Amino acid sequence: MENRWEDAELLKKIAEGSRTAFDRFYEKYAPIVYHIALQIVGDKAEAEDVSQDVFLEILQKPTQFDPKRGSVKAFLAVKTKSRSLDRLRKNRHLLVSRLEEAALKEKGAEFYFLRQLEQQIILDALTHLPEAQRQAIIHFYFRGETQREIAAAMNKPLGSIKSLIRYGLRNLRKQQALFRWLEAGRGENKHEA
Repeated sequence: MENRWEDAELLKKIAEGSRTAFDRFYEKYAPIVYHIALQIVGDKAEAEDVSQDVFLEILQKPTQFDPKRGSVKAFLAVKTKSRSLDRLRKNRHLLVSRLEEAALKEKGAEFYFLRQLEQQIILDALTHLPEAQRQAIIHFYFRGETQREIAAAMNKPLGSIKSLIRYGLRNLRKQQALFRWLEAGRGENKHEA
């Protein structure tokens, strides 16, 4: 709880133009952001560029963070993953390099990498769904809950849950990023509804 308070104060001071607050924020979160970026892009220089982009965005738009949607750490993780995936999409040689690297390793590592990348793209796409649709899909696909369990957890009729999942999937399919991923043939092993 103390961290959340401190983070909110730092972001408030950054919005007021405090360089000291930004330095403290950067010192606190730079290792996490860099680590996440490096895991996704697989290149130190590219990971540093992604980190710089993330913190520049924080400096320019410190009010983007909404404490109702989670912690600052989670906010930065989502933002870093999103920027890292953007970089992979823009720099196809990086993506190909990552895929080739994964293919040279044992089969389990390749599948783990592809699955992780696929999940990141899906998680990124989920952030654009209405809250109820997002929650229904997360419960169903990521937590493996039955539709009845989801209905109980969300306190909604079973039919509403089925509709939320159906509309949520339809909205996901509309998203260009997901289409690009699927068209590139990376989603052929994705589990269908």
